This record gives sequence, structure tokens and C-alpha cells, in this order.
Amino acid sequence: MFVNNWLDRREMLTPSKVALVDTLHDNRKITYREWNRAANRTANLLYERLGVRKGDRVAVLASNSVEYLDLWFACGKIGAIIQLLNCRLTPTELLGLIADAEPCALVYSPEYAPQVQALRGQAAIQHYVAIGSPQPGDIAFSERESLSDARPPEVDLDWNDPWAICYTGGTTGLPKGAILSHGNITANAVNTVVSWGLTPDDIAILQMPLFHTGGFNVFTAPLVYIGGTSIVCKGFDVDQVFDLLRDQGVTLIVGVPTMFIMMQQHPRWAEADFSRVKVCGSGGAPCPPVVVERFRERGVSLFTGYGLTEAGPNTFWLPEEDRPRKPGAVGLPLMHIDVKIVDAKGNECGAGEVGELLIRGPHVTPGYWKRPEETARALAGGWLHTGDLACRDAEGYYSIVGRTKDMIISGGENIYPAEVEAVLHAHPAVAEAALIGVADAKWGEVGRAIVVRKPGTTLSAEELLTFCQGRLARYKIPKSVVFVDALPKTAASKVDKKLLQERYGQ
Repeated sequence: MFVNNWLDRREMLTPSKVALVDTLHDNRKITYREWNRAANRTANLLYERLGVRKGDRVAVLASNSVEYLDLWFACGKIGAIIQLLNCRLTPTELLGLIADAEPCALVYSPEYAPQVQALRGQAAIQHYVAIGSPQPGDIAFSERESLSDARPPEVDLDWNDPWAICYTGGTTGLPKGAILSHGNITANAVNTVVSWGLTPDDIAILQMPLFHTGGFNVFTAPLVYIGGTSIVCKGFDVDQVFDLLRDQGVTLIVGVPTMFIMMQQHPRWAEADFSRVKVCGSGGAPCPPVVVERFRERGVSLFTGYGLTEAGPNTFWLPEEDRPRKPGAVGLPLMHIDVKIVDAKGNECGAGEVGELLIRGPHVTPGYWKRPEETARALAGGWLHTGDLACRDAEGYYSIVGRTKDMIISGGENIYPAEVEAVLHAHPAVAEAALIGVADAKWGEVGRAIVVRKPGTTLSAEELLTFCQGRLARYKIPKSVVFVDALPKTAASKVDKKLLQERYGQ
């Protein structure tokens, strides 16, 4: 069964089609033939030089690059499992993840050499491989250039065999490693291509980190599947985004709300060329309606997506014609996906009722690496229990209202932070805002707004709370406001609610 060798098949079908644009090397264009040959050399490096075999884990601690993508597909070719490490973790945290997956090799890029140095002697890693100049005793990734670009030895793989371990969370405690099989990644690609309408002519900016499911699975894998083009960026750079929109014919953009807010606050926003963009999606957190509206004014129909590491992540699609009348909705489930909403007792909710979102389909993880009990809880009854709160309207359109653990219960009433944050963002002096819960002697818990003012503006807590009156029910209005210079972000550029709770939740 042809499971593992996507690039080999793409070389057969579209050898001269541009697969990648490498912004780290003067926008170098790489065809599918060239990419497949490079991935073959990388696979042969792993197989011949390092002795990596089916089921072995290969960890990677690196910023986005073409070499990172080569490694991902090389692991697929030989049945190895790529372990995606969050670059922002400390050596202590990384040691925990390395002990979890027990990789035989660690591939790193130069900027993370200090973290790697701290791991030596503590982590049971047989091979260290450097993208760039290696440390003494390490293997240079460039050694692959001396190896054959022919296919590596055939390996018998099934759709259920793991391809990647992608960690969830990680701001506190040891994250869980979600297993993504060859079948999961393929199903997500199929769902995305057929439901979002991707074509071989599509060009996406790859700026989300590749250790995050948003980096390798929202557009990157689906575009390989359909034969499109990814523009590889080291990370998110707002100036670079505007350059690529102008020069590279970008048709697909994905980001988290923070990225889109930064774009709108940039001097180049007014002159940006969005004429070729057909899909612009925001995920990771609810996108404030005011941000969506500003894109609409520029002729771009920004939609709010939803996903999580354990499922795809692409799960819903909101048709463009429905976006004006369904603000904030994530839409309808994709082609091969089932979803439902249940209450605390497991009963399915009716239209308009809020409950936990459950998902099933071939894109859903088979479980967490070496976490059988947590796997059983997450996949109880054959459904993925997401921990996210959602509701479905009378027409069958779904909206995400928050995380079960982020919901604030004040005097017996549920407060969903996304709803309050949307109102806070609508104030003209607010650049960013987040809502957390704090203990209250009378109500049990109340909301506290953490707010970043726009440069050059003045705004008091009283003014902001007055603005909320008439826009929110009284119990939903925050009882206090904290102004800060910036909101802390996770490595995926999402607002770090856990850290906000630690800093300002007392």
C-alpha cells in the first residue's frame, strides 16, 4: 500500500512544479523533483549513517527551514517517527520530552546549540545532527549531500503507523505527545483539499512553527498532497508577510489573531495587496469580530477556523457566503468528520445549548505517546473529547465559545471569555485583551480584563468598563482591569492564558 512516500509520487506526477520557496536563501525555488531527491538523501543519511529504522524516533529542535521539511518527509520514507520539540522550552523541559519519546537522534539548528549543549550528558541520545556547523563529535546534516538521492530501502507501513509526535500545551507540566499517524495526516490533507477547495495553483505562507500542528498540517501537508506551493519562512515577520503578498502571488494565509492584529497595526496595512488571497483563516483562539471586519473592508473574507493537535487540526469550514451572517462561527464539519456537542452527563445538546465538542474521524489521533490512561479518557466512546465548549445553531453551524477550564462561573452564571474579549477588542484604544477568572467572596468567581492599550492612546479602567455596559450583560462585565505593555504569548503566538492566570489571577 502506498502510504509513506508522498514526495516520490509528487515527483512522478508534477516533477517541475515549484513545491517550496525558500525565503532563508533569497526566495530560492525548489521543484517537487528537487525536494524529493533532497528528502531521499536525508532519509539515506538517517538510514545508512545513523542506523535509524522503522519506529525509531528522531527529535528535531529547530526553526522553520527547508531542511526541517526534508527531515519530516525523510522520516516518513523509512518509517521513523519525527518528534517535534517546542523551541521555547528550557533544557529541563526538553529533557522531560526526550525521556518521554527516547529518540535515537536529535537534529538541531544553530540558534539552539546552547540548549543542546545543556542536554549533553543528561539525555540518552546516540546521535546529534547539526543543521549548519556541527559541534565536535556531532554529525553535519550536510553529510547527506555525499549520499545517493535514490529511494531508501522499502519499508512496510500501514496507515496506522505513527509519523509524528506533536506535543500539546507545554506552558506548565509535561506536555502530552499526540501521535499523528500516516493515516491521520493523509485524512487531514484530504479533508482540507476537498472541503476548502485547495488547488495546485495555491501558494501559502508557512510562518507558523513547524513543531506546531498549525505549521505542518493546516496548509503544508495538504499542499503537498494537491501539488501546491509553500513559502518557507523562519517565523512570523509582519514586514515579510507584506513583501510576500506583493511579490509571490500568495493565495492562502493562516495565522492566530495576534498575527492579524499586528498586520492591521502596521503602517503597510493600508497599501497591502490582498488581491490574490482566496483563503485567509484565523485559528488557535477566537478572533475578535473587529479584526474580521477590518479584513472585510480590505476585500478579504477572514474566517475563524478551529482545530487541535489531536484532530487534524482542520475540522470545520465556513462558506464565504455565510460569513457575514454567521460572525464568529467556525461553520460546518469537513468531508470525513463527525462532530457533536454533549452536556456534562454525555447527553447530546440541542440547538443553542453550550456543551463539550466531541470529534471523530480518520484524522483523529490514536492516542498519546505512552499515556494509556489519558488516551482512554480522551477517546472514550470512540470520540475525541476536546475540552472545548461549543454550540450549534438551528441551521447546524458550529461556534466555539471557550475552553471548559477557561469558563468563568460567576454567581451560577457561565461567562465565556471569547464573548467578553470580542467586546473589549472593539474599543478603539484597545490593542489586545484577554479575560481571566479571579476568586470573589460574593460571586465565587468574576472576570478580570488584561488589556494592552494602542500606542498613543489613553484609556482608564472606568472608561473601558463603561464601554462594556449595554454590550454585555452585567454579570459578564469584568470587575477589574489590569493594563500591561504586552500579553504573554505561547510559541505558536497565542495568548498564554495559563501564564496570565499565574501573574494576575490572585
